[in-house]
Amino acid sequence: MSTPAPGAVLRGAVDLSSLRNRPAGQPEAAAPAGGGAPASRLIFDVTDADFGQVLELSRTVPVVVDLWADWCGPCKQLSPVLEKLVTELGGRLVLAKVDVDANPQLAQSFRAQSIPLVVALVAGQPVQLFTGAVPEAQVREVFTQLLQLAAQHGVTGTVPVEGAETDAEDRPAALPPLHQAAFDAIESGDYQAAAAAYEQALAENPRDEDAKAGLAQVHLLGRVQNLDLAAARAAAAAAPHDVEAQFAVADLDLAGGHVDDAFARLLDLFAALPADERAPVRARLLELFGVVGDADPRVIRARGRLASLLF
Repeated sequence: MSTPAPGAVLRGAVDLSSLRNRPAGQPEAAAPAGGGAPASRLIFDVTDADFGQVLELSRTVPVVVDLWADWCGPCKQLSPVLEKLVTELGGRLVLAKVDVDANPQLAQSFRAQSIPLVVALVAGQPVQLFTGAVPEAQVREVFTQLLQLAAQHGVTGTVPVEGAETDAEDRPAALPPLHQAAFDAIESGDYQAAAAAYEQALAENPRDEDAKAGLAQVHLLGRVQNLDLAAARAAAAAAPHDVEAQFAVADLDLAGGHVDDAFARLLDLFAALPADERAPVRARLLELFGVVGDADPRVIRARGRLASLLF
């Protein structure tokens, strides 16, 4: 699938040898997207010149590396998600941000042909995470698996967090019980239990937009977790009007950040099917719109095309 679980070390595919012997020093903290004070030592910018220290840091604590550029729209969607989740983990992970335009050596070393590209470093070795602006729930699951992988390699340290000891009134509000249950289930990989918790939340409050979005996300995660991208694409190419085959590739595309591709595939399928066979495709489109968010320009464009096909 397009966003594999962490585990495959990219030795040979990624050559970081030229970046190892760099002067030591603390990377400069980066201000989180959206403003606010920098998350000291958790989120920082790195360059070609000082990446060696990040490799050394990865022997103590797992390092998530976000390769981005200022012109990249999906990067601007993904970066706040990465920063939020790394901050929530309270020092168990750190986030190193690499501007590929300003740091061509790193971009070349990581073979950043498409961005955003997110990798990790564990004990000095790169680990593939994902490409594209994937949903928050999936990023959370990947981070959980990354921590498990790091523990298997003895990388279980943490870094100090400024302001960790705050007054109770300054702490984020606790999640509602059913949302917390769903969050815990996602972290353990039990998407069925997460879906049940969100469904119960919606039964109690049909206007719970967070539960609606969460339910759509866990349904997507559950569907793609055992899919093989190459096999799914082959099946879809062999049967262009097979609804389930097209659904599988659309799900994988969306999970991998290829949002427009996912929507275009389903809209093309909708247009090609007889009117009495279109309902499942429309339902899947509406569900994926909920994953991405109704305000997203890609959803707005896709909704417009769907409306034109309906009427």
